[in-house]
Amino acid sequence: MPSPIRALTRAEAEARAGLVRVDGYTVHLDVTDPETYRSDTTVEFRCTAPGATTFAEVKGARLDRAVLNGRPLDPAALDGNRLTLTGLAAANRLEVTFTAPYSHAGEGLHRTTDPQDGGVYLYGQAPLDEAQRMFACFDQPDLKAPITLTVTAPAQWTVLGNAPLRQARDGRWSFAPTPPLAPYLFTVLAGAWHVRTAEHDGVPLALVCRRSLAARLDAAAGELFAATAASLDSYHELFGVRYPFTKYDQAFVPDFAGVAVENPGLVNYREELLFDGVAPDHEHRRRFVIMAHELAHMWFGNLVTLRWWDDIWLNEAFAELMGWRVAAGTGRHPGAAADFVVWRKRWGMLADQRPSTHPVAPDDVADTTAAFLNFDGISYAKGAAALRQLSVLLGDDVFLAGLRVYFERFRFGNATLADFLAVLAEVSTVDLTGWARLWLRTAGVNTLRPAPGPAVHQSGSPLRPHRFRAAVYDRTGAPTHRTEVTLTGGAAGLDLPEGPVLLLNDGDDTYAKLRLDPAGLAALPEVLPAVADPLARAQLWTAAMDATHDGELPPEAFLTLLRAALPGEAETGVLLEVLGFARDSLARRGLVPFGPLETACAAALAAAEPGSGRQLALAAALTTVAGPAGAARLAGWLAPDPAGPPGLAVTQDLRWEALGRLVALGYDGAPATTGAPATTGASATTSAPATPGAPATPGAPATTGATGGGAAAGSGFDAVAAIADEERRDPSAGGAQHAVRCRAALPAAAAKAEAWELIVRDERPRVAMAAAAGFWQPGQEALTDPYVERFFADAPAMVAGRYQLFAMNLIRQVFPRYTRRSLRLAEELLATAGLDPVLRREVGDAADELRYFQDRVEAGRHRSTRW
Repeated sequence: MPSPIRALTRAEAEARAGLVRVDGYTVHLDVTDPETYRSDTTVEFRCTAPGATTFAEVKGARLDRAVLNGRPLDPAALDGNRLTLTGLAAANRLEVTFTAPYSHAGEGLHRTTDPQDGGVYLYGQAPLDEAQRMFACFDQPDLKAPITLTVTAPAQWTVLGNAPLRQARDGRWSFAPTPPLAPYLFTVLAGAWHVRTAEHDGVPLALVCRRSLAARLDAAAGELFAATAASLDSYHELFGVRYPFTKYDQAFVPDFAGVAVENPGLVNYREELLFDGVAPDHEHRRRFVIMAHELAHMWFGNLVTLRWWDDIWLNEAFAELMGWRVAAGTGRHPGAAADFVVWRKRWGMLADQRPSTHPVAPDDVADTTAAFLNFDGISYAKGAAALRQLSVLLGDDVFLAGLRVYFERFRFGNATLADFLAVLAEVSTVDLTGWARLWLRTAGVNTLRPAPGPAVHQSGSPLRPHRFRAAVYDRTGAPTHRTEVTLTGGAAGLDLPEGPVLLLNDGDDTYAKLRLDPAGLAALPEVLPAVADPLARAQLWTAAMDATHDGELPPEAFLTLLRAALPGEAETGVLLEVLGFARDSLARRGLVPFGPLETACAAALAAAEPGSGRQLALAAALTTVAGPAGAARLAGWLAPDPAGPPGLAVTQDLRWEALGRLVALGYDGAPATTGAPATTGASATTSAPATPGAPATPGAPATTGATGGGAAAGSGFDAVAAIADEERRDPSAGGAQHAVRCRAALPAAAAKAEAWELIVRDERPRVAMAAAAGFWQPGQEALTDPYVERFFADAPAMVAGRYQLFAMNLIRQVFPRYTRRSLRLAEELLATAGLDPVLRREVGDAADELRYFQDRVEAGRHRSTRW
C-alpha cells in the first residue's frame, strides 16, 4: 500500500527553514503526452549544518530518478510525498525526475479538453502545497527562490509562465528566471489559448482564455485592460513601490475550484468572470474588485510573503481591503462600499459566529491542512474591516507610510504579524500590541446597540476599542446630525439629538454588528427607501438582517421591511443579497412565505430599465423564488420568440436558470391550479406545514411520479427533452454543467442516483458542484429522503483525495440542511476519530446553523407555509 501523503507541520517547516537556503530551481515540464507529464527539476540549495538530514516533496507522482550531489537515491525512498535527503553538504544539488497524471480536479497541473472547440488546456494550481505535484521542491512559503522554467509542448500551442518568455522554438519554450518566489506561487499555462495583449505604464499586459470564449474576452478586453490600468495607477500612488514583476497576464481558466489565485505575473481566474453578453453593474463591480484584489497580491503576498500560514491574513485581508478601496477610489464603482458591507463583511460576521471561528491572525495553525480552513470570511472580510479600523485609528497617511516601509524592508522576503506591527509602531509611534491582541488574536464579533441618553453600548467578548461615526436620519432619509465616537469599553455617550433612525458606524469605519433601537426599527420601513446614500442603506439592511437572523426582529417584521423597501433598492447587488437572505435563511426555513419575495422581485423587475443589466439580474433572481403560478412566465422566456418584459436580454445563462426552475417545479406545461393557495410544503394543494426534511422552497412539483421529467398527458413540456434540447443549443462546457444541474433536479429515482454518483465520485469540481446544486428539491422527499443517511455515509468519500477547496465547497453545497435528522447523524459523524478536518469543519458549521433555525421553527414562534 502506498505511504500516505503528509501535510507539512509548522514545526517541520521551522526546522527546515533553519537548515536550508534555496538558491534556485530549474524546472522542465514535458506535456506532450496526453495522459501524463514529466517533470525534471534541479534544486540548488545550501545547508547551515553540513551532514544534516532533511526532505524535499513530490506528490502524486512516480519517482523515476533522484540524484543528490551526484549520488543516486533509490526511487522507492519516496515515502508518500517526502523524499529524504541525508548527508547534506554545505552546497547541494538535487536532481529529480518524475512522471505524473494530469489533474482534472483543479490542483497541480490541470488538463481540460474543451467540448466545443476541441482544444487542450493546461494550467498550474500550486496553493497551498500543490507545487510539489509539478516540481520537486521545499514546499513552504519562507523558502523563496528564483524559478527558471522550460516547457516542451506541441509546437502549435501557447505557453505562459510567471516570467517573460525568452525563446520559443521547435516546441520548446524557455522563460526568464523569476524573482524569489514561494513555491505555492508557481504556475504555467499551455494549450490552444486565445491571447489579447496591451501595455500600461511600461508593464506588458495580457488576457487569456480558451478559444471557445474568445468572443467574450474580446468584447470585455477594453474594460478588463482599463480596470487593470486603473488599479496599477492606484497602487503605484498608494504604495510608492512600482509593480514588482516584469509582466502581468490574467488568464480565465476552466474547471477552476476557486475564484482566482494570485500567481506573480500570471493570475488565474474562474472563467465565469467572462460574462455572456449584458451583465448587471454589480457583477462588473465585483469582477473589478476581484481583479484589483489579485493585483494587490503582487505586493501583499508575492513581494512580501508570509512566513507561515498563521499570517494568511497578511495576504488576504490586505488584498481584500485594497480591492474594495480601489474600486471606490477610482470613481468607477461608487457602490463598492455598500457592496462590501452587505456581501463581504456580512460573510465575515457569519463566519465569526460559527463553531469554526478563529482569530484573524491565529497562532495555532499546526499544518497546511489546518491552514487551508482559514481561507474564509474571517481572514478576508473581517481582516479587511480590522485593517480599515486600524487606518482610522492611525490616520490614513500614517497607515500608508507604514506600508511603504514594510514593502521596502521585506522586499522579496518574508514577514510576520510582529514585523508588520513593528513597522507601523515605528512610523506612527503608537504601540499596537494591545490593539492587535483584541482585534487580531481573538475571535468573535461585537454588537453595537443604541441606548437612551443617547449612548452606544457594546456587547461581546472581548470588548474592542472602536472609532466610528454615528448619524441620525430623519423621515426623508437625510442625515441631520453626525458625531465622531471613540468607544474604549462597554459604553459611550453620543453627542446627538433624538431622531427617527440612529445609525451607528455610519461610514463603515469599524467591524461590529449593528442594532437599531425600537423606534428606529419601527421607522425603518418608511426611512430606508428614502435614504440616498447607498452605504447607509446597506448598513441599515445589514442591521435588519442580523437582527432577524439573531431572533431579535421577527421574520414577519423583516418581510414588512422587504415589501416596503426592496423593489426600490437602487443598488442591484444590495437588493440581491437582501433577497438571498430572505429566501435562504427565512423562506427555505419555513419562517416566511415565498409569495411576497416573488411579488417584490417581480415588482423590481417590472420597474427595471429595459435592456439593462439590472433587468437581467432581477429576471435571474426571479427564477430562484418563482412558484407554480409563475412557471408559465419562465417557460415564456424559453420560447422561440421570448415573452418577457420589454428589452429583457434572454441570455443563454438565463435560459438555463429558467429551465432549471421549471424542472424543479415539475412544470408540465399545464396552467397552474387556481383556487387553492400554493404552499412551500410537500404538496401544491395543501396548506399543511412543509414536511420535515424537505426544503421549504417555493412550489412542490405538480407531479412527482415514478419517472418524473416526462411530459404529462396532454401537456406541452417534457423536461428531459427540454434539457437535451438546451444542451444541443449550448454545447459549451458551461452548458454541460447546467445540464447536469437540471438533470439532478428531475423527480426520478434514476436521475437522483446518477447525480449522487457525480457528487461522490466525479473529480471535476464544476460537474460535482452542479449535481449538488440541483439535487435537493421540494416535493421530492420520497426520492431524496434516503440520501440524508447516504450523505453522512458517503461524506468521507466526497472529500478523500479531492482538492481541499473543492471538498469544502462541495460539502457546504450538498449537506442536507432542512431536516432535523441531519443533526443526529452529524453528531454521530463528528464523533468519528480521525475525521478529515475539512469534513469536520463543514459538517460542524452546517449542523450548528441547522440546529439554530430548526429550534426557531419548531418552537412555533414563526411558521408560515402559504404562498
